[in-house]
Amino acid sequence: MVETEDISSSGIKKPSLFWLATEGHRALFEFGTFFPYKLFSKNSKSGDGHPVLVLPGFMATDVSTSPLRTFIKKIGYTSYGWGAGRNYANEVYLDMLLEKVEDIFLTHRTKVSIIGWSLGGVFAREIGKRKPNLIRQIITLGSPFAGVTEPNNAMWLYELLTDGRGTEDVDPELLRGIPDPAPVPTTAIYSKEDGVVPWETCMEAIEDDLHQNIQVRGSHLGLGVNPSVMEIIKDRLQLDESNWEPFAPANKIEDKLFYPSLSL
Repeated sequence: MVETEDISSSGIKKPSLFWLATEGHRALFEFGTFFPYKLFSKNSKSGDGHPVLVLPGFMATDVSTSPLRTFIKKIGYTSYGWGAGRNYANEVYLDMLLEKVEDIFLTHRTKVSIIGWSLGGVFAREIGKRKPNLIRQIITLGSPFAGVTEPNNAMWLYELLTDGRGTEDVDPELLRGIPDPAPVPTTAIYSKEDGVVPWETCMEAIEDDLHQNIQVRGSHLGLGVNPSVMEIIKDRLQLDESNWEPFAPANKIEDKLFYPSLSL
């Protein structure tokens, strides 16, 4: 099959038509494996109960993150949806989310972990930069924070909703600062089989004592129900800034099968 791919000035390619065309089927498969995984998942209710805010992706609602939030509750944490309806990529959401995080923090008197799926992860990192004293850690799922203006397979919908203006309506200063890391423990999860956003844009530029990139296998639309992702989340939520360390799979077989970037 011959296909054309948009390439940016940075050399990053738009996800292939093959991965885009198979997104739905692959996500359904991941959804099908999620329930037996959740049923037989070990260490249920092992968490410390701290609050976890889950942010949906572009054009998605809290319905899309319901399975993930149910899982988070099952393993012993207090989960919150974002409660703002459909995510239309409006920057005014940021102020709303900052207030929500402050309210959650005051209710629980403890720091908040944030999990952001796709565009939700971009918001999560911005919250971490503006309110690091309230954030325990951030986990992003296929979030293109390193290149929100790079060619991708969701931009056409965004431009349609904004009458073709796209990112031109976003504060330029905000856009320039999006790739900057948050000063809190951050795990960036990405898939090279992502059919929606370029996987290269979903990684922290530098990995250090607070920032780790982890490749998983799967679709963009299935990241919120992918068992490999659930294992990372379950492991990460046990940690805070005092004991945070890079994620390491249980064994080399699991490493190569599910987390290829960690087996290099």
